[in-house]
Formats: sequence, structure tokens, C-alpha cells
Amino acid sequence: MPNFVKAAKVSEMRPNEGKFFELDGRTFALFLVEGKYYCVDNTCLHRGGPICEGFLDGAVVACPWHGWQYDLDTGQCKGRPSAKLATYEVRVDGDDILIGT
Repeated sequence: MPNFVKAAKVSEMRPNEGKFFELDGRTFALFLVEGKYYCVDNTCLHRGGPICEGFLDGAVVACPWHGWQYDLDTGQCKGRPSAKLATYEVRVDGDDILIGT
């Protein structure tokens, strides 16, 4: 059962933009796409690019460094079955966005 921790505030999020946050030495990327929040590891599996700075096409984010694309629902890299980012459950409690770690 995940432990939920505060990652950001709803008021800090902009639709279709990523937000970086760090927790216990780990980095995460948080997104708001079409009213739904997503959270994945922030490090691209190709060369370590910052996923939070990626380009969105719906619920797919492309790493800004070399374009690897990840499905935000599953973390799966498009066209690379062995590459998958960890995904995290997101809950909203008032103005707080909570992430299950």
C-alpha cells in the first residue's frame, strides 16, 4: 500500500506543462493533462534527460533531449518494450497534490 506524500499544490500546476519535484533523493515529474494528474520518474531511460521539461502530446511526453516518448498512464516507452518509467498514483486533497510512493 503506497504512502502518500505532498508533492505540489493544485494552484502551482499549469495544464500541459511538467513540474519537477524531489523527495528523499528521488526526482519526479508531475503533469496535468486534460484535467488528470500524472506522476512518473523524472529521468529519461535513454540518456537521463529531464522528463518534466518534455513535450506533451495528450498523455504522451517526449524527452526534450532525444525525443523518447512515454505514455504517462503506464510509463511505457513508445517503440521500446524494455523501457518503462515508474508511475505513481496521484490524489488531490483540497489544494494539495499527493503522490503514492
